[in-house]
Amino acid sequence: MSKKDDMEKKLEEIAINLEKTKIHEYVDFISNKKRLIYINFISGIARGFGMAVGFTLLGAIGIYILQKIITWNIPLIGDFIAEIVKIVQNNL
Repeated sequence: MSKKDDMEKKLEEIAINLEKTKIHEYVDFISNKKRLIYINFISGIARGFGMAVGFTLLGAIGIYILQKIITWNIPLIGDFIAEIVKIVQNNL
């Protein structure tokens, strides 16, 4: 094998690897501004909705746990948490 054959083989291997990365699809995606804006808008809505649902669930679980701690009648912590729960329930 000559250097030319080795070079052609390497070049062909690089070309195949570039095709596997699907870089042409990425370039098409980036160059289409309307589609890019649409996809980013939809993904932003999904992230916002996910954060809202997640925060709501975590808040509900947190309040539930705090209410359980109150029932244990721990002197210092129980009074403090009871006051927090009252404030939260008044604001709902």
